[in-house]
Amino acid sequence: MDKVEVVVIGAGVVGLAVARELAQRGRDVVIAEAVSAFGTGISSRNIEVIHAGLYYPAGSLKARLCVRGKSLLYDYCAARGIGHRRCGKLVVATRTADLLRLEQIAAVGLANGVEDLRLLGQVEALALEPALRAAGALLSPSSGIVDSHGLMTALLADAEAAGATLALASPVTAGSREGDGWRLRVGTDFELGAQCVVNAAGLFAAQVATSLGTPAPQMRFARGHYFSLAGRAPFSRLIYPLPVDGGLGVHLTLDLGGQARFGPDVQWLADTDPAGLDYAVDPALAPVFEAEVRGYWPGLPPGALQPAYSGVRPKLSSQGQAAADFSIDASLPGLVQLFGIESPGLTASLALAEEVADRF
Repeated sequence: MDKVEVVVIGAGVVGLAVARELAQRGRDVVIAEAVSAFGTGISSRNIEVIHAGLYYPAGSLKARLCVRGKSLLYDYCAARGIGHRRCGKLVVATRTADLLRLEQIAAVGLANGVEDLRLLGQVEALALEPALRAAGALLSPSSGIVDSHGLMTALLADAEAAGATLALASPVTAGSREGDGWRLRVGTDFELGAQCVVNAAGLFAAQVATSLGTPAPQMRFARGHYFSLAGRAPFSRLIYPLPVDGGLGVHLTLDLGGQARFGPDVQWLADTDPAGLDYAVDPALAPVFEAEVRGYWPGLPPGALQPAYSGVRPKLSSQGQAAADFSIDASLPGLVQLFGIESPGLTASLALAEEVADRF
């Protein structure tokens, strides 16, 4: 049986960040990825936003790691030449009755250490983004966007430069505690020994936990659809409505080329098998999206939205419940398991990596 110091299960942005951090701390690391390429799961189906830390309860892992991760991510992208832009974002109240909710979001952000927020009246908001419909807005200057694939490529390059190895098409199918480490089955018949294991398998994290003979939380999945815009949007910042149950509302984000995307909506799924998820986007959803978007952009041209893609979030809470925090389970020796790593997981990835590395 081959032996290694650390096995990181999953080569999404969080798994790669963890592998990089551990390798740079001198650990011997193998990244076991179930499919034939890295970053093809949750990390490939998001809107590439760098979040400021506005929505998460003070003291939560999401709040702390988002704010810390944002700072680390901007510095890392600048140092490594990764495409990114600190474009800022407006959270918009379209009715006077909703202005209090903007104040509440600003208070949460301030409690989390986000100190650059500004509440704007209607005149100020429209001066920044004249195409908006808004009674007021919350400006978050430190929100931004990032090239997520470029980020993952750089993380992998750093990890490999520090001695880590990426093993593709290498699903961990079983495991058990053995001595002072872990014995893993990779694929159908390959055995690998590890002193430490990190379960960063995203949508499959609960299944991996079960295969290791360890308890797993009940996971629920929520699908979000995205539509793209034919033509250019008249906005230079990200535009967010007020949050909704399970998400942040159908918002407008920009890619690094300036093209607009809209989403996600929130569709709670009964399916709990991540291998069988359907990622199709029904074109019939376009009128629903148009209605949502026209709430803050009344000038959206008819028929301008086109189906783009969808993504699925692993959630530790159910429909109608308050959003659950990230779960970092280090209750067993030599094993750290990450559950419910949804938004702001991309923003928090480098901070999550520090947190995991400190658990060993």
